[in-house]
Amino acid sequence: MDRARLQAEVALPGLIIGLLAGAMAGGLTLVAGHSATWALVSALSLAVPLGLLGAGYGMLLGRNLFQPGVFAPAGVYWLVGFPLGRLIQETVTSQVVFGRVALSDDLPAFLAFQAVVSLGFAIGFVWLHERLAPQWFMRVADGNPVANELLGRYVAHAEALWRAREQRRAFRRREKGAR
Repeated sequence: MDRARLQAEVALPGLIIGLLAGAMAGGLTLVAGHSATWALVSALSLAVPLGLLGAGYGMLLGRNLFQPGVFAPAGVYWLVGFPLGRLIQETVTSQVVFGRVALSDDLPAFLAFQAVVSLGFAIGFVWLHERLAPQWFMRVADGNPVANELLGRYVAHAEALWRAREQRRAFRRREKGAR
């Protein structure tokens, strides 16, 4: 199997999560009372960047640059990526809907707000990724050594969490028995 296909399989969960998260923007646009065209453009113009960034997250994870269960690198990744995705969405949507780029008068404040929102997005993205990606990696691990290695890292992380939880429980039982 060629390296591009191996990487694509590892990137797929992040791509899907990003696409779905961006597509939700269309539903929110409809709820806000805008037209179906506006909602469609809003959804696509956010789904594509977030999907690509999600795929990039998976590829970085597959290259051992990010670790399962470690939030800080993912938080920094989305601290930059999410505002970029929102900027693309605002630019494309205003161009299509209004015929011109109509960005906020206070672009630094817009980007700063998106950076704050990005941390919540990052938490949700990582939470979903850590629940969905291992399921996918189990399906493709036999034919994909990158996914197999990444699945091993997820399993090792889950085992470490389980051991820590069991140690806490044992400590609480000892403390309770000592009273």
